[in-house]
Amino acid sequence: MKTLTVLGSTGSIGTNTLDVVRRSRHQYQVYALAAGRNVETLAAQILEFRPSVAVVATSEALARLSQRLTEAGLPRAEWPELLHGDAARVEIATAAVVDTVISAIVGVAGLEATYEALRRGKRVGLANKEVLVSGGQLVMQAVREYGAELVPVDSEHNGAHQCLRAGNREAVSKLILTASGGPFRNTPTEALARVTPEQALNHPTWKMGNRITIDSATLMNKGFEVIEACWLFDFAPNQIDVVIHPQSSVHAMIEYSDGSVLAQVSATDMRMPIQYALTYPDRCEAPVPKVDWSKAKSWEFYPPDYDKFPLLRLAYQCQETGGSATCTLNAADEVAVEAFLQGKIAFPAIAEVVAETLARIPVRHPRSIGEILEIDGESRLRARELVMARAGVVTA
Repeated sequence: MKTLTVLGSTGSIGTNTLDVVRRSRHQYQVYALAAGRNVETLAAQILEFRPSVAVVATSEALARLSQRLTEAGLPRAEWPELLHGDAARVEIATAAVVDTVISAIVGVAGLEATYEALRRGKRVGLANKEVLVSGGQLVMQAVREYGAELVPVDSEHNGAHQCLRAGNREAVSKLILTASGGPFRNTPTEALARVTPEQALNHPTWKMGNRITIDSATLMNKGFEVIEACWLFDFAPNQIDVVIHPQSSVHAMIEYSDGSVLAQVSATDMRMPIQYALTYPDRCEAPVPKVDWSKAKSWEFYPPDYDKFPLLRLAYQCQETGGSATCTLNAADEVAVEAFLQGKIAFPAIAEVVAETLARIPVRHPRSIGEILEIDGESRLRARELVMARAGVVTA
């Protein structure tokens, strides 16, 4: 039986993780759940899974969670220990009883807890892009130094992980990541200035959180995945290609030096890669539909439009630059996406704010998580200044 801490239990990955647990109770014990401010969902998870510890972001959320558990009639003697804040997330990720951590908190809020879990030699199922985008060098050093396991949960990296098990890594010449293309893959470039947040959130394939859905619409999410793949699998940026694949059935491919290509294909259901991360190197029956090969299928593949979606090219450039460039990329993008969702800037301005932030923040080489968080904060501040400078023009 594996003992789990789920960081980000109320989000899409967290709820899917708990569905995997629900279907295989004999295999998993939930030690701790961590959420942000969604106390309604967290309270329901506590009632069902009975963790030893539950963590929320703030003291205000903690008070609301206590009230919700009281209203639900759960006797105080059966409550988990209730904590809040960054230190509490680190505590539940590094607890001695825990062997597996699912890292699914959106943003750099999950970076420190994930890093410390790896320093304790835990297995981490990684679904938090910011961990490697912002702190890839430090994180991978911890994996190597402490003998930890970092198994990707994102469908594309999980697919690549599966493909790379099939042969000699030294013979692999290229990794190919697929992208659905998002809701605007067929939208003319000149029309993007008029798209609304509601249109951008209407993803054609996946049901995800707001930020990652907007990042998919800009192809920034795929850029982040290129950066992650460089760290996870030791590829140079020029060894990773992105192809648009609207059907989202092929998640990743690897090309060998002789031209042979292996692909990982599965249903568009995140429970499969989550279960893979939990059970690796074994495989178990997954609660997802299998591909029905008796039905005719048509799969499309075509190159991305780097001019229409400039953030994808910018991600490649930042990984080539190295140092803190990718940290600033992520921080500025998060601020710009939030501004777009709030109606403060237009869709194309997301890329413009990110590019301008990168031009104004010098590249450094952080040697600690604290330094990474400092650069992250500085980058966010500059991005917000740029958003404010634009907001008056957009709303006039």
